Amino acid sequence: MISLKDIDKYVESRFQRTFILKGIDLEIEQGEFVTIMGPSGAGKSTILNIVGMLDTPSQGEYYFFDEPVHKMRDRKKSEMHKHFIGFIFQAYHLIDELTVYENIETPLLYKGIKSAQRKSLVADMLDRFQMVAKKDLFPEQLSGGQQQLVGVARAIVGAPKLLLADEPTGNLHSEQGAEIMEIFKKLNKEGMTIIQVTHSETNAQYGSRIVRLKDGAIVTDDKVKQAI
Repeated sequence: MISLKDIDKYVESRFQRTFILKGIDLEIEQGEFVTIMGPSGAGKSTILNIVGMLDTPSQGEYYFFDEPVHKMRDRKKSEMHKHFIGFIFQAYHLIDELTVYENIETPLLYKGIKSAQRKSLVADMLDRFQMVAKKDLFPEQLSGGQQQLVGVARAIVGAPKLLLADEPTGNLHSEQGAEIMEIFKKLNKEGMTIIQVTHSETNAQYGSRIVRLKDGAIVTDDKVKQAI
């Protein structure tokens, strides 16, 4: 499903090239649940952004369902992202001027889904996350945990093939974090491919593989011995 071949990401100044990622080779099969770990500055979020087509590598090849993303125009990448990928950000990235309902509905509008189907899909999400009573509230009226649940609902409402999660439980207390990880586990069992970036060894155990980065390079890529 995902194939990264010799991916570099660097920033050039007048006299030097600073590498964020160096020589990344990574294969991810459909239906896997992969965790990316490593110290701050190791390049974890950069990999996620490249896979999510929000950033481009400086060198190397990226194939998504055998399509060469590194050769695509921006418009095609935007279409691919819209139809196949859900993204959960640590800082929520909800739209302040929109209600809970409208935030969840946004990706469906981008996809051009008809009104009746949108209503049905958003209603399912509100029900699943027990937020029916909060559907007309704005993000500032919600707790951090509730905002993150809206972020998860928005990312999965269109049933993406790939879910990318950047520190999805970083701002939550342990009970809320465990709730979100259980949702991920269920989605993965239903067939969704998930890549998460986390510092939490506990959260990493929910997945099937742990890829560890250091200084922009992969140092280990191991199967999880006993998933939660």
